[in-house]
Amino acid sequence: MDTDVIILGGGLVGATLAVALGVHGISTIVIDPADPAVTLAPGFDGRASAVASASHRMLDAIGIGATLAGQGCAIRQIRVSDGLEPGALDFVPDADDGALGTMYENKLLRRTLFDAATAAPNVDLRMQTRATSVDRAESGVTATLNSGDVIRAPLMIAAEGRNSPTREAAGITIARWSYDHTAIIGAFHHELPHGDVAYEIFYSSGPFALLPLPDDADGHRSAIVWTVDAKNAPGMLKLGDRAFLAEAEKSMGGFLGTLSMATPRSSYPLGFHHAARITDTRLALVGDAGHGIHPIAGQGLNLGFRDVATLVEVLVKGKRLGLDLGDAALLARYQRWRGLDTFMTAAATDTLTRLFGLPGKTASAVRRFGISAVNAIPPLKDRFMAEARGESGDLPKLLQGMTV
Repeated sequence: MDTDVIILGGGLVGATLAVALGVHGISTIVIDPADPAVTLAPGFDGRASAVASASHRMLDAIGIGATLAGQGCAIRQIRVSDGLEPGALDFVPDADDGALGTMYENKLLRRTLFDAATAAPNVDLRMQTRATSVDRAESGVTATLNSGDVIRAPLMIAAEGRNSPTREAAGITIARWSYDHTAIIGAFHHELPHGDVAYEIFYSSGPFALLPLPDDADGHRSAIVWTVDAKNAPGMLKLGDRAFLAEAEKSMGGFLGTLSMATPRSSYPLGFHHAARITDTRLALVGDAGHGIHPIAGQGLNLGFRDVATLVEVLVKGKRLGLDLGDAALLARYQRWRGLDTFMTAAATDTLTRLFGLPGKTASAVRRFGISAVNAIPPLKDRFMAEARGESGDLPKLLQGMTV
């Protein structure tokens, strides 16, 4: 069976890529070993993501935004502080600029993208399926599936996440290190409204991020990404809900009042990885297969969406010129366009992580000085807000809200 593109991985980035390519008339077969009965099971699992405003314009352009409408919580302000010390840095866009981004429950994003990919005429989504062998030859890609099917395409795209076996098989080297920290993620209700504000409170043990969610029948809600020393994570996960909420309330200084109704908590180790290149013979990497950063700036998923928008534009323009979709010149264009942006974002995030993780009063004083400086220099503050929106650099058309 032939198709235009084979995508390995049907998660948030892989499914978005398939739908976006399909809108432009490029057919895909998406292979994913996951069981949708598990990944799409009802109930909130505590995982949520910030979709930057530029990323959201892409979702609108490919028909996903309309389905999500009214189900997320706009981020209208970001407040950054060094612990609970005075002198916070507030990122507040002008009234006519719109929100900085929107918070969505990951399960809602997964369900919406799964349904869109399933319904799309140019997308062949095959769940609970894996490629047992792949041959990427100069003439094209051939993959044999565990179903026995053999599929062919001029290009393969790996959207398999940070431990991408396809990247490893291609011999692509990767810079990788651990921060010896763990992110505890979950959500809870709180007494006072969050006002659509996202909070990033920095402690020497790591940032405490509080992210606004839409209210539900039980009241006001926020999600958290709480960075703790790796050695303390098991104990944090074992705490009963009452003790966990008491610790969270203490870290927040109680500014949202009493906390209640904690969701189940989960965790993942924090690290950095960056592929030396994101292309190989008839292969492109997208999302965490190519880069993984600390969640300190909430840009991980948005970096993946930027990969999608860029790769779609490169492939669609190449197809219009009559080029082979796996053409080395097309892949080189994708590498050039994305390589610098992903590296600069990763480097900046790593620097922030290390700066805000330094212990001691001197380090704290330096951080507060930096926060004050950004507050006092409007162009610098505007640059940070542009980064938060995902609007820096040479934006592909999808991130501008236009199809290619």
